[in-house]
Amino acid sequence: MANWVLKGLRTGIKTTPYPRRADDALGVSPGRPRGTLLSSTDRAEELARRCPTGAIVSKNNGIAIDHGSCVHCFRCQGGENEDAAAWERGCEWAAYADESATAQRKMENIFGRSLDIRFVDAGACGACISEARQINNPYYNMHRLGFFITPTPRNADVLLVAGPVSDAMRLPLRKTYEAMPTPKRVIAIGACAISGGVFGPSFAASGGVEEVIPVDVVVPGCPPPPLAILHGLLLVVEKKPPTPLISSPPDLEASAP
Repeated sequence: MANWVLKGLRTGIKTTPYPRRADDALGVSPGRPRGTLLSSTDRAEELARRCPTGAIVSKNNGIAIDHGSCVHCFRCQGGENEDAAAWERGCEWAAYADESATAQRKMENIFGRSLDIRFVDAGACGACISEARQINNPYYNMHRLGFFITPTPRNADVLLVAGPVSDAMRLPLRKTYEAMPTPKRVIAIGACAISGGVFGPSFAASGGVEEVIPVDVVVPGCPPPPLAILHGLLLVVEKKPPTPLISSPPDLEASAP
């Protein structure tokens, strides 16, 4: 027993420093594309045509990225001498489902020092489920931030949903939401839960969680890394600000009001 104590003291703390400071450890996140200026409109339109989910839009000799539809397929990357979408690191990807002032007022901090979370797999492929599971391991340790998993929606403050909502999950998801006490919040994680991704809308799945129940916060990614999911939870308790869901080329961002 003494050897384990000594080993722990020598090893030190391995839990991520986020949100106190950024976590730039290798493997934490592959990053994601962002709005980029390109050499020509033709090149921008070519990259837009490559995108399987329509997440890329050509704008003023550049491309804008709709992160709610982006599935990280890397098709917007070019060859060695080709213009391509710039790639950004970082994991603060969460945004309000509705960027209006009304939506932001609705998200005023009404929770205390902790959140109880109920997770629902609404037809996900498994990737988002795997990433969401990681926030409960020792490295991410969501308990230190006051976040806890609950087995019943009757004790849940937040509903964490992955998947485009398959037909078989429409009713269970709605019942889970209705069983939660108010106030309550819903976080849609992953491109499928936000826009349907590559699976919906279709004959077997919806075009995202918002078609079935109200959504307050979205966490884009395919799948979003664990720190992005933590950012979504921190956004609910107003410990972190949101990140825009649309990434525009730099000149458009600079001219935006």
